[in-house]
Amino acid sequence: MLSYVAESEYRTIHQRQAEGITATKARGYKFGRPPKQLPENFHEAYQKWKSGKLSVAEAARECNMPRSTFYFKAKVYKNSTYLDD
Repeated sequence: MLSYVAESEYRTIHQRQAEGITATKARGYKFGRPPKQLPENFHEAYQKWKSGKLSVAEAARECNMPRSTFYFKAKVYKNSTYLDD
């Protein structure tokens, strides 16, 4: 009996939470951490890395970010409309 009540309450809580999230998103609120701006020297480091003048580790160090972040930002940067290749 108690397990039924607990399960029912669990479902009700999650349903209300989902409704609240949907309503908040409809009002234009964005969840999560805001994205950081690219460093000013990212374009130069990216171009050096793509041309083979720098390794990924060196380019990431120049931009003061981890290699995984550099890879991710490079992928996004490559697909963006701002790239002049």
